[in-house]
Amino acid sequence: MKRVFIIATEASGDHLGAGVMESLQSRLGGEVTFAGLGGGEMAKQGLATMFPIDELSIIGISAILKNLPALLARIRQVADAVIAQKPDILVLVDGPEFTHRVAKRVRRAAPHIPIVDYVAPTVWAWRPWRARSMRRYVDHVMAVLPFEPKALKELGGPPTSYVGHPLLERLGELRPSSADLERRRASPPLLLVLPGSRRGELRRLMPVFGETLNRVSRSFGPLEVVLPTLPHLRPMVEEMSASWTVPVRIVEDVESRRQAFRQARAALVKSGTVTLELALAGVPMVAAYQVALIEEAIAHLLVNAPSAILANLVLGENVVPEFLQRRCNPRQLSATLLTVLDDGPARQAQLDAFTRLDAVMETGSRTPRERAADVVMAALRAG
Repeated sequence: MKRVFIIATEASGDHLGAGVMESLQSRLGGEVTFAGLGGGEMAKQGLATMFPIDELSIIGISAILKNLPALLARIRQVADAVIAQKPDILVLVDGPEFTHRVAKRVRRAAPHIPIVDYVAPTVWAWRPWRARSMRRYVDHVMAVLPFEPKALKELGGPPTSYVGHPLLERLGELRPSSADLERRRASPPLLLVLPGSRRGELRRLMPVFGETLNRVSRSFGPLEVVLPTLPHLRPMVEEMSASWTVPVRIVEDVESRRQAFRQARAALVKSGTVTLELALAGVPMVAAYQVALIEEAIAHLLVNAPSAILANLVLGENVVPEFLQRRCNPRQLSATLLTVLDDGPARQAQLDAFTRLDAVMETGSRTPRERAADVVMAALRAG
């Protein structure tokens, strides 16, 4: 019987953790048990979580400081449980601010327990010294981005294997059918607008995006604008888009969002993971972002990455135009978005680059959850 202690602290980690659990169960059958921390998806795979992971969804420095004693107590509680249960392996799933603190305590008290980390911390972008320090308490890293094994090796981090991004398991939902491709070529073109999923992002980007669309429609003509959002943000999005001169269709259900990705001719998007999602769907885009001045100053000091666009980082070139801070303005955004809507060299350059993603991300190979389970199984055998 193999005993796996697995820790995930947020919804995205819960999804990844559930995938690994499912894959391990398919290999080991009834010869594996799970303990640890996770959400609803991991519960469906048989995990009885130690406490609801919603407790760890604390955003902002002031909120973290206020809740720091409780957070530290939870770290001690989880680490003590690992040490007491003596599992065959400890699997950390993202959330390094919490999971790595648990791992450090476990490694000091029970150095014989193998520890693997699913999702590499972004040491290649900021705080690179973390990579070397991880060697003291992480035995192997499972990376979701193809450039991360090389980056961690160069920074002196633990051995790292690329297992694949979770988006690869959704390619069927993203790739257009023949009917979807016809809609992409039809008029008026479907333009995706993705201003973010946080209220602060909406406050900064919605006015800029609205004026950008106004300028584009004056030059290009009619557009079908689709803006996917979350149910709790819909009232805010409706209020902020009410003054736009271009009609916008707001959708909040998953299938409407997926259909828009398959049928969109282009996108105006907040930088982030969604840029990789759009690239895999073959949608040329213009990306933008704004933060407060103090955050910009901190980023200049600490962040070391050639792009803020995930699609660019994976491709290894800045093919998606990005407009950050002062450059995130309607004049520059609209001028570039027009070149992406038109059948010209700017649009084609993105489309050509996106065709390389299948090779770069190894989309035709085994699923990320299977490859992650390979690493866990190897660590179990080695232990």
